[in-house]
Formats: sequence, structure tokens, C-alpha cells
Amino acid sequence: MSTTSNPELGHRILAAGFDTNYHDQGNGHPVVMIHGSGPGVTAWANWRLNIGPLSTQARVLAPDMVGFGYTDAPTGTRYGLDTWVTHLVGFLDALELDSVDLVGNSFGGGLALAIAASRPERVRKLVLMGSVGVDFPLTPGLDAVWGYTPSIENMKGLLDVFAHDRKLVNDELAGLRYRASAREGVQERFSKMFSPAPRQQYIQALATPEHKIRALPHETLVVHGREDKVIPLSNALTLASLIPRAQLHVYPHCGHWTQIEWASSFNDMVGRFLARG
Repeated sequence: MSTTSNPELGHRILAAGFDTNYHDQGNGHPVVMIHGSGPGVTAWANWRLNIGPLSTQARVLAPDMVGFGYTDAPTGTRYGLDTWVTHLVGFLDALELDSVDLVGNSFGGGLALAIAASRPERVRKLVLMGSVGVDFPLTPGLDAVWGYTPSIENMKGLLDVFAHDRKLVNDELAGLRYRASAREGVQERFSKMFSPAPRQQYIQALATPEHKIRALPHETLVVHGREDKVIPLSNALTLASLIPRAQLHVYPHCGHWTQIEWASSFNDMVGRFLARG
């Protein structure tokens, strides 16, 4: 464990050749939490309100995916679904985890779907929160997220897109997220993932074919904020209709940050879902 006071830094492990920063708390069946693709995001920033509560009943692991956070990204890394799947499978292999529960947020939900479809034996249950993974028309909110360039004003604008609850958005948070997005090398990597426009192509590149989603055998919880401006609620309805063993929960008065805006309820619901069977 790092001795630094930065809570975003945790353990390190070599996964599929990538020196990976990750968090590891609790005991029990392993739950891997996959963050979204917002600028400057880290696993800790995404899941800081959820890791502790869920770790009371499970072993919770949250890696920074390659290209994000504090995981090393070698020069020449080609970002895309195949790379991220290879990295996450390598992470499971490095920790000798045969079967895990996957909790995926937005971009992370698309990655969780791809893992479940291609390696169903490695997944026990799925939680898909504000998830991509199916094709849908690019929203102005997602276009702003993926097209972000570092500035305080741009970050303030994104926070307005992410959160429905205005109490969560303030100058201090904007400053913290801006500094994370402007850290050396971060924007250079981020700009390679979702540029150039038009960005509809990146939604399609993160999608799992419909016939593979229909074939998923996993018990799945689909969670979405009704007022989400980044990923439309229709995505959740589509996923819940396609996945045979899916159940759906929609939070009212909630944007893209379900795990933050409804943290206590989210932790309780996900904890109970994963604990059953």
C-alpha cells in the first residue's frame, strides 16, 4: 500500500503488462468495480462512497483502467474495447480471481458487458449503472464529456451535466476535478480515446452485439438516474429488456452520478443484490 496521503493511490499489480493502480478492501466474494470515462476520473473518485460500505460483506476491488487515473499507460498504447477487456481480464488473472461480480459505471458498464459476453464463466453477477454497451444516439452531455479540454469553466459545465442535485456541484469540487484532468499526461491520453469527432463511432465501438446480450446467463441489476443527461434512460430500458435475468431500478431526481446522488440507497440495494445466492 502506498504511504502517500493521496486516497486515489492504492495497491499496484502488473496486469496484462500494465502497472495497475487499484483499491482492495474487505473479504468475501470478489466484486470488481469499473469506473466511468469522465476526464480526470479515477476508481477512487468514482467509487469513494461505495467501496467502504460494500466491503463490509465482500472483497471490493476497484482498478484504474489503462489510460485513466494512476495506472501506467505506456507510449503507443492503443485505446479501445479490446485493450480494456485484455487489461481487466489480466487484472483478474494477476489476482487469481476465477469468478467475480462486476459493477460497471457508464463506460465501465460497457466493459462489464463485454467481459460477461466474451468470458461468461469469469462473471457471477452484473450491476450496470448508467451504462453504455448498446448503440444509442450521442447525447450533447456525452459529447461534452468526451470532447472536454481542461479548464475550470469547462469542468464546471461538466459537473452541471453529471449531477442533478445542485448541492453536489461547487467551486471546490470543480477545482479538484480540473486539477485531476490537467495532471501531466492525463489529457494527452484522454484525447486519444474519444477523438476525433464525430463521437457516435465510440458509442458503437463500446457496444456488445445484441444477440450476445440476449444470451447472457447472468443475474443482472440495471440502475439508472431518470434525469441522466449523459447516458439516456432508454439505455437502461433496452438492457433490461434484452438481458433475460435482468431487473431494473430507476432513481428519480438523479443524473449520471447514481452512486453519489443516492449513495446510501445504492449501496444497500447493490449489497443485497450481490449477497443473494
